Amino acid sequence: MFDCIIVGAGPAGGTAAYHLAKKGHSVLVLEKESLPRYKPCGGGVSPVVAEWFDFDFSPAISLKVKTVRYTWNMEDVVLADLQTPEPIWMVRRDIFDHFLIQQAQKQGAELRDNTEVKGIEFQSDHWQVNTANGPVSGKYLIAADGAKGPMARWLGFKERKRQLGGALEAEAMTEIENPETVHFEFGLVKNGYIWNFPKADGYSIGIGAFRGGARQDLRAIVTEYSKMFDVDFKSIRQHGHPLCLWNGDQTLHTQNALLAGEAACVVDPFTAEGIRPSMFSGLKASEAIDAALAGQDDALEKYSEVIATEWGSDMKWAQRLAGVFYRVPKFGYQIGVKRPSATRRMGQLLSGEVGYKDVANNAIQRLSKGMIPGAG
Repeated sequence: MFDCIIVGAGPAGGTAAYHLAKKGHSVLVLEKESLPRYKPCGGGVSPVVAEWFDFDFSPAISLKVKTVRYTWNMEDVVLADLQTPEPIWMVRRDIFDHFLIQQAQKQGAELRDNTEVKGIEFQSDHWQVNTANGPVSGKYLIAADGAKGPMARWLGFKERKRQLGGALEAEAMTEIENPETVHFEFGLVKNGYIWNFPKADGYSIGIGAFRGGARQDLRAIVTEYSKMFDVDFKSIRQHGHPLCLWNGDQTLHTQNALLAGEAACVVDPFTAEGIRPSMFSGLKASEAIDAALAGQDDALEKYSEVIATEWGSDMKWAQRLAGVFYRVPKFGYQIGVKRPSATRRMGQLLSGEVGYKDVANNAIQRLSKGMIPGAG
């Protein structure tokens, strides 16, 4: 009988496993793929996550970037310095996720990869998790199996609050120029953006649409964009995946179980940043399970409250900002992205120096002018 079973070996699951194991709890991580495994993701990580751990992430970091290059319709270039205390990390998720799990294993956590969960049953005071390799039992359960995973549904979370987005991404293995620069394109796609994140051995190029609207041929759009970097997007393997963007406070706990990561719909609704919020939810889930194992009756309930107050309260502002910006993106690019302070503010948001509530109100007021005919 394990103290906690974690389903999913992504950033949320790895973070929870590390902290629970470090506190002396018996932890089992179940992952349906064999690690290391490819995970479609731009791979940008705020270095603020290092504050939540006591080990060096350097082996899992491909590059560090400090400059952002923006374009509108592949023109109107803006080049700006992030001005963060530490450069933003660029990681490959196969390496990063596996590294995090390996740190958890060093603390005593057990990993069973290539082990798909087939179903779950609550039995008196613990969970039985049925896998392709047989059943396992745990006092508590963390569902960290991502946007497409079945755990939330099996746990009874049939109607989660979430804004569903979609992304298409590919890895171009090629020699790169300007390895300290990330690229964002806002004019070619509606309700989202295109990105090009450098890695040590190539580019992660992707496109995302984060809000509803007219259908778009995302593949054709990003293929045209990729030509800027001498990349033939059509010739490399592409991966489409959903995004579970935050869309309001909700219950994330049930009988001896929690949702974490994209299963908990914590992705930033403005930037679609997912790794940092997933790791934050994994950290808070570990604290809640630790408290529950110590006998705190309302520990899991408090987890839902913590995510709502410490993450969701700021995401309300992110959601408002996204609602305005993506309705008037050209105006937003001109009076927002091109402002000298915009990139500095974004760096502060990513590094945790400020929250959306500190910057969004003024930005929303400026952007709202672009929604009034004849304004601005």
